[in-house]
Amino acid sequence: MHTERTATSTTRFSIQVDAALRSAGWQPGRWDIKQAEYWADALRSHESPAGHRHVVFPAAVETWAEFGGLHITTTEAGRQIASSSLHLDPLHGLHMARTLADLGRALGTEVAPLGEETDSRALLAIDTEGRVYTMDHTGDWYLGTDIDQALTTLIAGREPVRLTVG
Repeated sequence: MHTERTATSTTRFSIQVDAALRSAGWQPGRWDIKQAEYWADALRSHESPAGHRHVVFPAAVETWAEFGGLHITTTEAGRQIASSSLHLDPLHGLHMARTLADLGRALGTEVAPLGEETDSRALLAIDTEGRVYTMDHTGDWYLGTDIDQALTTLIAGREPVRLTVG
């Protein structure tokens, strides 16, 4: 019964992505603005030793409110690459203010931390328009125009678009 309910409960995500999100505790209408504001305050108040600071903007706060705190895993194989396990907690990027600022400058926008891919420790980030990126030792990657596309890319194992040459 649980599988049937999950498979038909929403059309926002594919069955695979929806199942992974629900297993992590997400459901339509999830909204923890108190936790999102806590993260926003923690990021705003942090300054690197070199004076770099985080930016916080509505697209990031809204994404944190809906998906923040989730540990997402899937046992299904990815379509093109391995599926990614995720921890959506922006404090994974607390000490990455300069790196995020550099990415934002290169893209002509501002970028805030979103979480990490737990296996590779790649940093997930979101820009002011809601576009999502990941940064790892091999380069910077574009995951989608919004969090829904990014989650689909990561959970379903779709090939992301490379932004830079490593």
